[in-house]
Amino acid sequence: MSTLIALADAVKDSLNNASFSMSFTAQRLHQPSFDLAELAALHVSVVPKSETIATACRGNSFFDCAIDVGVQKKVADDAEVDALLDLVEEIADHLRLKRLDGYPSAAWLSIEHDPVVAAEHLDQNRQFTSVLSATYRVKR
Repeated sequence: MSTLIALADAVKDSLNNASFSMSFTAQRLHQPSFDLAELAALHVSVVPKSETIATACRGNSFFDCAIDVGVQKKVADDAEVDALLDLVEEIADHLRLKRLDGYPSAAWLSIEHDPVVAAEHLDQNRQFTSVLSATYRVKR
């Protein structure tokens, strides 16, 4: 199994084994595309994003793997947006500065939150979409 896929699975498992203010079951997907009707329920998608390979030493490389965690849900008002942003922050707090149980040799490097809220999704469909990109480093 590729390093990127193994890390994405470890992130998914870590989220599914934790407790958050809202209940969800994260899924690892390659293309998180949902009909608007499906988004009546909260969706948390874990998607392999990118991999950068650099020299670590003569016989090893660093694999810096970015994993996207997308949070999507149809919303009725700004109070729901605020609650979902709280959830996204909880997810970021859960992932940051920690090793993944499912891939303990991966070191957490960073988290980027972009978009915080996809304005076009909110404007056109009243759909909340927010994406965290967590980057982990594996030496091999």
